[in-house]
Amino acid sequence: MDANVDAKFYADYLERHEKKSLLRLITCGSVDDGKSTLIGRLLYDTKILFEDQLAALKRDSTKYGNIGDDIDFSLLVDGLDAEREQGITIDVAYRFFATANRKFIVADTPGHIQYTRNMATGASTADLAIILIDARKGMLTQTRRHSFIASLLGIRHVVLAVNKIDLVDYSELAFERIVADYRSFADTLGFETLQPIPLSARIGDQVIEPSPRLLWFKGPTLIDHLESVTVEHDREASPFRMPVQWVNRPNLDFRGFSGTVASGIVRLGDCVIVPTSGKKSTVSRIVTFDGDVGKAVAGQAVTLTLADEIDISRGDILADNRARPEVADQFAAHIIWMADEPLMPGRTYLFKIGTKTVLGSISEIKYQINVDSFEHVAAKRIELNEIAVVNLTFREPIAFDPYAAIHEMGAFIVIDRLSHLTVGAGMIDFALRRAHNIHWQTLDLTKKQRSEALSQQPVALWFTGLSGAGKSTIANLVEKRLFALGKFTYLLDGDNVRHGLNRDLGFTETDRVENIRRVAETAKLFVDAGLIVLCSFISPFSSERQMAREALEPGEFVEVFVDVPLHVAEGRDPKGLYKKARAGQIANFTGIDSPYEVPSRPEIHLRAEIEQPEAMAEEIIRYLRENGYLGHDAPN
Repeated sequence: MDANVDAKFYADYLERHEKKSLLRLITCGSVDDGKSTLIGRLLYDTKILFEDQLAALKRDSTKYGNIGDDIDFSLLVDGLDAEREQGITIDVAYRFFATANRKFIVADTPGHIQYTRNMATGASTADLAIILIDARKGMLTQTRRHSFIASLLGIRHVVLAVNKIDLVDYSELAFERIVADYRSFADTLGFETLQPIPLSARIGDQVIEPSPRLLWFKGPTLIDHLESVTVEHDREASPFRMPVQWVNRPNLDFRGFSGTVASGIVRLGDCVIVPTSGKKSTVSRIVTFDGDVGKAVAGQAVTLTLADEIDISRGDILADNRARPEVADQFAAHIIWMADEPLMPGRTYLFKIGTKTVLGSISEIKYQINVDSFEHVAAKRIELNEIAVVNLTFREPIAFDPYAAIHEMGAFIVIDRLSHLTVGAGMIDFALRRAHNIHWQTLDLTKKQRSEALSQQPVALWFTGLSGAGKSTIANLVEKRLFALGKFTYLLDGDNVRHGLNRDLGFTETDRVENIRRVAETAKLFVDAGLIVLCSFISPFSSERQMAREALEPGEFVEVFVDVPLHVAEGRDPKGLYKKARAGQIANFTGIDSPYEVPSRPEIHLRAEIEQPEAMAEEIIRYLRENGYLGHDAPN
């Protein structure tokens, strides 16, 4: 009987615990404002620590702590050795704790400016932000920066925690002055609730229990406010959206589409649509881990089966047919840059939105945002931790909702295509519409018909290498040989296009990216006309050469690496450019003060240090003939 009573007690306890609401929160602020200490105090005072954790905390406090014999609560969160040695937070640390009324997941984020990207990561899933301010210092730059990012990422509830109030003798005047300053600053940030609380995380004043030293403060303790604040936004009231993560085909008799419902409710018999294709069907089953259900709500992982066989793949969206998301390929967006290498307009990146990954680029930087003053600043590139409003262009249309409407449908990350590192994160604001009177014109003649008439396979021969390597010389010889063979060609040379098409561009990294983008689009037109186009450009960045390759169909891009060591190219110096670069008269010169990224797998690798130009030209002709570009009846 006692066993049954115990079992029922624990079952009831677990059921009550599962039904508690969950609050995701973030602590942020400047360096050494006490963020980690506050979280450690919450973990300690809510009594979720085991005895071995407490023993380890006491040992670590003696070894790493800086508050004498007292327990250093920040060590519960600052897990990295570098953090413990420096007394700062570098990584984003997530911790779970619970009270009788609510469950919490808290992210402790860095205060240093160089780790602003980590703070943005933590804020992206939070419902509430605790902005800490050292009572001795008042508002600092990072206070403004983190508050702005929290607002930008959709956090609408803020606790202004004026910490270390004990170090100003629990001064009500100091507290009120900081609160007034912050309210004046935050008026334009759109927070729905702002609760100021004076506290001492180290001592525990006003964290869990009211402090007898703060009798002048009539507001709640921190934990009382966290337990009672209403932050739940009704995702179920939004239209149904589910990004497809996986097409589930365990056997020939079952085909379902698995994913997590991002917003809204889906029921059996509902009409859903794939917005990018316009294909519709009705929901015939909603399958979960626990079996079939009649409906699924936001946050629930399900597999949907449909009444009709329609083409759906990973990355597609299933949506309510009565309230469809928008579909577009150009957008205005906010972006936070997270890489040491600056953002370059025109450079091709991977953009991941939900389960969809597409190629695209930042086509224009509208302005950078000064997060201290909110001033809009003109910028040609965006550096690490900077925030900007940009225009995006994707290679294909996607279904989306603005971030402000449905976070999951408007948030994206930016991925470098070569390193596969995440280099940025952003939020779609709205779609950019092309002029309604511009449409693709259907043409009767195709590329295949044009190339057959010319008895050749169109291709872009992309000559890349250092200045002075001999690219233009070799390309010119190849074109003359092709002309003698009766082939139709055109040569695009780096110097020549800068007299016309690209005369407005300089030699900064940003301008070089745009230079190659324009040339790649021009080469694509020549290839579409059926020509063999020879492109002779230093094109120092591998990402831009990859962009040019991807602009063409497979087999239409042949990379020709004209390889010479720097000292050989500099020794030739036919135009005197290296001499000027060494003298500081030319900035951003490849090989001197701007890098050249060597091709990893070029189709043709020419050793221009030891081979003669005529022999290298013949090597290219031989490659074209052997791979069918010159037609079957090309003369020798």
